[in-house]
Amino acid sequence: MTNKYLFTSESVTEGHPDKVCDQMSDTVLDDVLRQDAKGRVACETYITMGLVIVGGEITTTGYVDIHGLCRKLLERIGYTHPKYGFDYHTCAVLNAIHTQSPDIAKGVDRGGAGDQGMMFGYACNETSELMPLPITLSQRLARRLAEVRKKGILDYLGPDGKSQVTVEYQNGKPKRVTSVVLAFQHTDVIVDKKKDMITEKARQEIIDKVARPILKNYLDKETKFYVNQTGKFLIGGPQSDTGMTGRKIIVDTYGGMAPHGGGAFSGKDPTKVDRSASYMARYIAKNIVAAEIADKCLIQLAYVIGNPDPLSILVDTYGTGRITNAELIDVIRDNFDLTPRGIIEKLQLRKYYPNRYVNTAAYGHFGREEDGFTWEKRDRVKDLAKYIK
Repeated sequence: MTNKYLFTSESVTEGHPDKVCDQMSDTVLDDVLRQDAKGRVACETYITMGLVIVGGEITTTGYVDIHGLCRKLLERIGYTHPKYGFDYHTCAVLNAIHTQSPDIAKGVDRGGAGDQGMMFGYACNETSELMPLPITLSQRLARRLAEVRKKGILDYLGPDGKSQVTVEYQNGKPKRVTSVVLAFQHTDVIVDKKKDMITEKARQEIIDKVARPILKNYLDKETKFYVNQTGKFLIGGPQSDTGMTGRKIIVDTYGGMAPHGGGAFSGKDPTKVDRSASYMARYIAKNIVAAEIADKCLIQLAYVIGNPDPLSILVDTYGTGRITNAELIDVIRDNFDLTPRGIIEKLQLRKYYPNRYVNTAAYGHFGREEDGFTWEKRDRVKDLAKYIK
């Protein structure tokens, strides 16, 4: 008997207000690390109609031009004209940054974790990126929306947008896409004034130029498309939706296929284990799956502020492991330094790569082997493969 079930994941474009905030916070982090490899950053951004507020705690020897960075980012994203409801030329930018608490700094200075909490990493062999298929397809669709806008292929698109993909699994394997949701900000040139909705031509263009090139063989005659389902999306971006750093944590990770510890990533320097330990857990899980020790692997790490070693390590291979979960924990302890300093050194998280962290802040932190995404390397496969019985 075939066991069927559906699983859905979503993504958003770089112009979504929450993602604008994530990118702004990580732009600040990149600029601090460019000047000061030991800088401490915990940066939060808030955006609404006509206003950006950048706040948080930063300790650095460098100088960060918040106003300049913010306007440059908004221009790059595409908020360049009032027709999009937000304009980088005229928006107000408020700087509300102060230094890090010395109580937190004390624990970090001696090599301890910068916060308490639990962090998760996950990998599976559903895709070449060793990521779940639903979130992989959703991220690709969101990136495609931005691509056709910036290249002028569909020049009526605005920066704001969302995607969602539902995948049918059979006996645990992804087989087909049952539904696709695409919502995109646009100008009024594609609005049918009589029906007060986008034209059928525009709807079909989105399906043909965005969805089909990405989803390809996963589509069939039964796949349903939902395109701007309310009819139109003229008012978008910060004009219609307040944004804040850290509100898209499931989009940032595994699309709901694996647990999330709760801590956001963006705007945090690597001493914050919310970010660095999540990257390390992904790195270990990915190498385990790449070494064919398991078809899928979940890792949980837990820390307390001020202490270097994790309080606990959990491994779950969902019954697909070639060795036991307990044996894998021993393998991890023997092969990976899980202290904050060890993680930072191994993944080179303080090394400056241009736009490294701001690039993580849209379209997912995982499954992308881009410059500086050191946690996506498969450089421990040979070391781990020898443990297979």
